[in-house]
Amino acid sequence: MRADRLVSLVLLLRQRGRMTAETLARELEVSTRTVLRDIEALSAAGVPVYAERGRRGGFALLPDFQTSLTGLNHDEALALLVAGSRRGAQLFGLGSALASAMLKVVDALPEGLRDTAAGAAQRLLIDPETDLLSRRVTVEEAPDAVVAEVRRAVFAGHRLRIHYAAVDQTPKWRTVDPVGLVTVREHAYLLAKNAGEDRTYRLSRVLAAEELDEPAQRPDSVDLDRAWQERNARFRTGGDKVTVLVRVAPAQREHLVDTALAVCSEESDADGWLRLRVIFQDARHAEWAMWQYATRAEVLTPQWLRTSLHDRATALAARYAPPS
Repeated sequence: MRADRLVSLVLLLRQRGRMTAETLARELEVSTRTVLRDIEALSAAGVPVYAERGRRGGFALLPDFQTSLTGLNHDEALALLVAGSRRGAQLFGLGSALASAMLKVVDALPEGLRDTAAGAAQRLLIDPETDLLSRRVTVEEAPDAVVAEVRRAVFAGHRLRIHYAAVDQTPKWRTVDPVGLVTVREHAYLLAKNAGEDRTYRLSRVLAAEELDEPAQRPDSVDLDRAWQERNARFRTGGDKVTVLVRVAPAQREHLVDTALAVCSEESDADGWLRLRVIFQDARHAEWAMWQYATRAEVLTPQWLRTSLHDRATALAARYAPPS
C-alpha cells in the first residue's frame, strides 16, 4: 500500500539521512519515478523533504524534523512496550538504554495510540521476580563494566581478553574471538572461539574483560540459534554425563524433563506411569534430582544410583525413627 511505503520512506530518511532516489528505490523495491512521486506527495502533505543537487546530492529531511508517524498499529506498539519488561537487556547491560528507548517509542506514538497501548501494557506482567510459591527467580548478573566491554568486542568484531572463573578452577585470563551473546532462562552466555575451538562462557563468571585492537577470527555472519543448538547437543553428550532409566508418575513428568539435561526416550507402562530414559550432568546431579521425587518416581537403572538412594533413605529413616 502507498501509505505504508510513504511511512517507510520517511523512516529511511530519518534513520539514514541523505539518500538518492536510486537508493530509496532499491530499498523500497519500486521504480525511481515512484520515489519521486512519493517525495512530491510528502512535500504536499507538509513533510519537509528537500533535495540537494550535485555529486553527493539526494533527498533529506530538515534536521529538527520530528513526527509521530511510526507506522505502528496497536498490537505492534504493545509488543514493543511489553518487550521493555524483558530482562534480556539487563543481562547484557542494556537495561537503562532499553528504558530510555521505550520512553522514546511511547513519545513518538500518536496520542490516541500512545494512551491505549500504554494502558494495555499495564495489564501484562512478564517474568515477575518470584513465582507462585514465593521462590525468588535467580538472575545471574555480571558487572556493568565487564558486560559493556564484552558487548563492544562482540559488535566491533574485535578479539577479547577475559578473566574467567570456570567451575572448580582457578580464574585465569583467556584470549577469545567473540561470536555472539545468548540468554537462556535468566542466564547470559558469550559464544566464542578459543584457538579455533567453539567455547561457551557464562557472563556471570567473567571477572574482567578487555577489548583488544585486533580483528576477531570469526565468520562475517552467524546463525546464533543454530550455533547454540549445536553446542547444546555437544554439551549434553560429552563429559561425565549419566543416563538413567526411570519410572515416574505422570504429574511429575514436566518437572523431570526440566530437571534433566535431555530425554532420550519415553513410553507408558501398563499402570499409567511413564518410563523415561534421561541424561543428567553427572552422578551428583542424578542423585540430587531423583531424591526430590521420593516415592513419585523409581530409578530402574543404573544399580549404583538405586543403591545410593536406598542408603540415603535408610539413613533418613533411622534419623527420624520414633524412640524405642
